[in-house]
Amino acid sequence: MRSLLAETLRWLVGVVVLAAGLPGCASHPPVPPAAIQLNEAGARALAAGEFEVAAARLALAIEYSPRFTEAWVNLGVLQLERGEREAARRTLRHARVLNPNLPAPHHALGLWAEAHDKLSEAEAHYRAALKVDPGFPPSRANLGRLLFKRAAWDEAREQFLRLTEVAPGESVGFVGLVESYLRQGRVGDGDAALDTALRHFPEAPEVLLLAARRQIRQGRYAEAERELARIAGEASTDAHRAVALSFLAVAQWARGDAATSTSTARAALIIDPHQDVARYVLAQAGASAPLAR
Repeated sequence: MRSLLAETLRWLVGVVVLAAGLPGCASHPPVPPAAIQLNEAGARALAAGEFEVAAARLALAIEYSPRFTEAWVNLGVLQLERGEREAARRTLRHARVLNPNLPAPHHALGLWAEAHDKLSEAEAHYRAALKVDPGFPPSRANLGRLLFKRAAWDEAREQFLRLTEVAPGESVGFVGLVESYLRQGRVGDGDAALDTALRHFPEAPEVLLLAARRQIRQGRYAEAERELARIAGEASTDAHRAVALSFLAVAQWARGDAATSTSTARAALIIDPHQDVARYVLAQAGASAPLAR
């Protein structure tokens, strides 16, 4: 939940609030500059986990402009982060009523639905956001991820392919595209997409992890081990570190070093108890997983 919201916030903080700069009509005056600045500052505080600061800034933004849809969306996401889920749903529905022609309220309602494991509902909300704005990257990314999760590989591939067009500066679409091709058994297409990703994002850990997995697939275990060990040592996030260690364990197992492989898999599970790849390695070795922290 936290990682999903954090990624979405990273996207949304960078979204230009187009509606705020448009000329208003008699019933809907333009959003005051102070409200825009407070909303942007509140979104940054929210992304940084500074919830009290974010709440104050967003409340002020709404006080300046009660119909400021984006501020209501950010407030709803803040409430969701704080566990105030029913309040969040009311706030986000209010935002959608204020302006159903913006993608953000639909997208945030998708986040709410995911938080409640209502994945079909979440998918519908993301599609609604894309109907409003086909170029809205957060909804495109989340829709692709949900399709991938329910094994709709071809639909997921199409969404990730479109994401590479609307957000070519982000690696997520390229990574999803490679993963989708591989799940479809289209290894050649997956390798070609990976080569493209490596050209665009030569230092991105998520892309380098895919390259190391290809080395394992090709039997180049020593090369994969060196790269995965480097990624695990230099990764700035626990998620990348845990994935790198999990596949490092795979490479070590494939090379015949069961003892080291088992130790590495356990290290991955200490970081992330949900790493299925590491659990698979331990199952092959007949070893038990470590107790969760």
